[in-house]
Amino acid sequence: MACVFVELGTDVHIDGSFEAAIHEGVRRGYTDGYLRKSIVADPLRRGNTGDNTPAAITVHLVDGDGCTITVAPKGFGSENMSRIQMLKPADGVEGFKRFVIETVRLAGSNPCPPIVLGVGVGGSFDKVAYLAKKALLRPLDVPNPDPYYADLEKELLTAINELGIGPQGFGGRTTCLGLAIEQMPTHVAGLPVAVNVSCHVTRRASAAL
Repeated sequence: MACVFVELGTDVHIDGSFEAAIHEGVRRGYTDGYLRKSIVADPLRRGNTGDNTPAAITVHLVDGDGCTITVAPKGFGSENMSRIQMLKPADGVEGFKRFVIETVRLAGSNPCPPIVLGVGVGGSFDKVAYLAKKALLRPLDVPNPDPYYADLEKELLTAINELGIGPQGFGGRTTCLGLAIEQMPTHVAGLPVAVNVSCHVTRRASAAL
């Protein structure tokens, strides 16, 4: 699935349908590039659209007169291993860590490890899933700017690699290549957590217009 993230400046004026243009770009890219068409028109009745559209588009408004588009193709062998949980505040950081590690353990060899993990915490039911997907856009060598979460990233990466799942599930010390956490404020009564699993070929490309 072509996941497209857009940072759109508030001073930008677009003639025509912006979303239609993105879908057309995806259609041309997958058709002209002979890429596999994986999108079905309806989740229950199925039926392939034949051109990998529509794309999954997320638009974030920012200051300025620029537009940055990031495309991150996402396979569902790994996407299907992703999980979301509305934890209780009392579960705290230990419950958060258990859920992340358990997600990888349950996934086993299914997502074609070594994997890359995007983890979201906070927000609401829908926002935490967005945070987890957004976390996959961060380069593996860039830690969370908050030292608390940067330390959690290191701790979780170590714990996951100690599971011994290894490449393709054959065992070993490299189950996860990288892990990124994105966080945001949440309701006093909640602790939403989402883990978006991605395989070793986690890809993304950006262009500033």
